[in-house]
Amino acid sequence: MKMFIAGEWVEGARTSEVRHPYNGTVVDTVPRGSAADVDRAVGAAVRGAKTMAKLTAYERYQILMRAAALCEKRAEELARTITLEEGKVIAEGRLEVQRTIQTITLSAEEARRIHGETIPLDATPGVANKLGFTLRVPCGVVAAISPFNFPLNLAAHKIAPAIAAGNAVVVKPPSATPLSALRLTEVLLEAGLPPDGIACVTGPGGEIGDALCADRRIRKITFTGSVPVGDRICRTAGIKKVTMELGSNAPIIVLPDADLEAVVAAIATNGFSNAGQVCISLQRVIAHKQIYPELLERAKARVEGLRAGDPLAEGTHVGPLISEGEAKRVEAWVAEAFSAGARILTGGRREGAVYQPTLLAEVRPEMKVSREEVFGPTVAVTPAANIDEAIALANDSSFGLAAGIFTRDVDAALRFAREAESGNVHINWGPAWRADLMPYGGLKDSGFGKEGPRYAVEEMTELKMIVFHLKA
Repeated sequence: MKMFIAGEWVEGARTSEVRHPYNGTVVDTVPRGSAADVDRAVGAAVRGAKTMAKLTAYERYQILMRAAALCEKRAEELARTITLEEGKVIAEGRLEVQRTIQTITLSAEEARRIHGETIPLDATPGVANKLGFTLRVPCGVVAAISPFNFPLNLAAHKIAPAIAAGNAVVVKPPSATPLSALRLTEVLLEAGLPPDGIACVTGPGGEIGDALCADRRIRKITFTGSVPVGDRICRTAGIKKVTMELGSNAPIIVLPDADLEAVVAAIATNGFSNAGQVCISLQRVIAHKQIYPELLERAKARVEGLRAGDPLAEGTHVGPLISEGEAKRVEAWVAEAFSAGARILTGGRREGAVYQPTLLAEVRPEMKVSREEVFGPTVAVTPAANIDEAIALANDSSFGLAAGIFTRDVDAALRFAREAESGNVHINWGPAWRADLMPYGGLKDSGFGKEGPRYAVEEMTELKMIVFHLKA
């Protein structure tokens, strides 16, 4: 595939291969862009921002609705592209396409809801004959840096609200999974988006990302990825609006009155979807010691029923990690926990980039599988004596993206909702649940700013205050 810069599909001086994580076959090649490509893309986007700002809200709505319809028409092709480049099982690839359609549709609807408000200036002492109101205007050029794990939907969560708000957008897709964002660019252009309204520059993050974030013509950066890269972006960006969606090691608390069947169902789906490569993937289970043994027994049986392997085969539950290197890292972390006293209840085996769904018991908070972000198909279980200890353990993390609690006790649930140091809190389900319309974002090192089309549009617009000084 080619990248899209300054209104045309272009090649690069060099190319990079996109490989299927499961068997290493080459899926496609993409240009290896440069800082010069970024400069050209941003220059065109500056011109494109003026074009985008002149589009009416209804015109932006129409473009996005046509794009959603085209995604529906190309759904199976897009799903296979996701699975081939990222490795998630085909059922999850199809679900991601459907979620992308929702994200684009929601963004289209938000394009028609952007509004200001009147300000009662005469409520200030001594003020009369003044009319005040606000306007929301586009930021201008938005840089959208998307992650590998949801290469279509998380790109859409950045691109579609930017368009809805009337911005031009320069997309930097992940090096491992650039194809989905390029396909989405194709779809938007076919839907009628002005060619200078979007650019998609492929290439290494160190060169492309740094050049993009440092460019003073960029007015807004939206990024999903790791904490170290997010920190680097913020240090590079200077005076810009920035949204950071970063890492996590999401916990759930299980109290004695919990429905254990619901808990083990949540462990299976929340801990192992996309091979655990989800920012809000369930990583830590903090179980009351009263039900700890029974929970381990039930969870072990459920996790053992998950089948890992070829993501294109119907019936596979867990596909490969994004690379064999990442699978080896997870393998090493589990081995380290095992040598420090954790028990491997099931899993703990690797074949290439496929790591078997793994359940660990007797995990202590200082172990890497509990302290850091595993980003792999591994769930760590830790006992707690009471709710006080459980909440303390859940909050004992530099992250704060998502958390959950299982209990029938309303008081305990509300206490956790108040005390959990997390941007998303779930009662009687796990953390890996997201409706694409809801505000989504974390606390602490998990970042700042919110996604979800309504909230992203706010982040991608500026508020102007207008005052009419009227004659008496």
